[in-house]
Amino acid sequence: MDRSAVPGSSGRVGSAAPAYGSGRSSGGGPSYGAPSSRPSGDGDWPPRGSGPGGPSGPGGPPRGPGGSPAGRPYKGKRKPKWGRIALVAGAVLIVAGIIAGISLYGYANGLNDDLKRTDAFSELTNGRPAKTVDGALNVLLVGSDSRDPDAAKDTTNAWRADTLILMHIPADHKSAQLISIPRDLWVNIPSANDAACDSGSRAKINAAFAFGGLPRAVRTVECMTDVHLDHVLAIDFGGFKEVTDALGGVDLKVDQTITSIHKPHRKFVKGTMHMNGEQALDWIRQRKQFPRGDFDRMRHQQEFLKALMDKAASGGTLSNPSKLNDFLKSVTKAVTADQDFSLTDMAVQFRSLRGENLTFITSPNKGSETISGQSVVVADREKALVLYKAVASDKMTEWMAANKS
Repeated sequence: MDRSAVPGSSGRVGSAAPAYGSGRSSGGGPSYGAPSSRPSGDGDWPPRGSGPGGPSGPGGPPRGPGGSPAGRPYKGKRKPKWGRIALVAGAVLIVAGIIAGISLYGYANGLNDDLKRTDAFSELTNGRPAKTVDGALNVLLVGSDSRDPDAAKDTTNAWRADTLILMHIPADHKSAQLISIPRDLWVNIPSANDAACDSGSRAKINAAFAFGGLPRAVRTVECMTDVHLDHVLAIDFGGFKEVTDALGGVDLKVDQTITSIHKPHRKFVKGTMHMNGEQALDWIRQRKQFPRGDFDRMRHQQEFLKALMDKAASGGTLSNPSKLNDFLKSVTKAVTADQDFSLTDMAVQFRSLRGENLTFITSPNKGSETISGQSVVVADREKALVLYKAVASDKMTEWMAANKS
């Protein structure tokens, strides 16, 4: 074998550059193991001709069994070339890592391509709030339930919103605050998607979708909060049945024993219940049996999302390729994203987020009142302004410390 073909070798093993297992670090300092004292040569130890009389002298190397006149030195069992083995092993690992990386990148891009897309921002051309903190993100989560038995029968709005959540992710990407906006919150809805915030009329925020679809809802939320929205994700809670089943179900806290008002009229028993997709969706649709109605339903939805995140981030999901694939595929089927949203970027940036890093908040309000014959939720304007100013300036840590309750 031509030793000059070995990477990092000059043709002599003794002169090879340090590799894995080398006795000296690249900077000349100490490393694990002592520096080799072996002189450079052709790789044999002891070296040929090292005796005082040369190869045939009295001090020459020992002869082979029987004293063969050939006088070839006895080498014993050749030691493995650990440096060479490590180089080859390292090269194999690098190549395997590149192949795996390409495969995972292609898989992730496939998931991105599978996401349904919506144009939520192109019509918003007039006076949007400025983005004030680089790195921080504000994402509007719109929860609709196309399979909800209580859903309105009219088909004028494909984006019927049962849930509105403003998710704030600080610049350090170590946590997230999810602010639930009651769907019956009484707000001013601009007259057009690019109209001024003070145009239009007051109505339940849910009506924004009927007036102008998802762009009008984005415009309304930005006007109400003065917070710049970076992305929009529309979540079909009906599709989250498959998401929940892909994870093997979730554990949810049941506040009180109730019977569902929807067929097949399941009974939910007070305590912690393990629920599959159908059961979980039935549970988070209930509101009439609870003293706070829609507010209790919002809380149950928050708890459901948290349970999903915790289950998805668990070792049982991440270490099971089949389960992880089913989960990711079901998520892409249940979510519609804006044109610029990247699932791969989000996964990398927020890989450390877990349920314990999430804080759920309800937009400050004074409860329900009757206005123009409608039962609506009235905002606590003073407290809301303080909250959303903290969101816009990425000061939620300070806000939460001052509002622990």
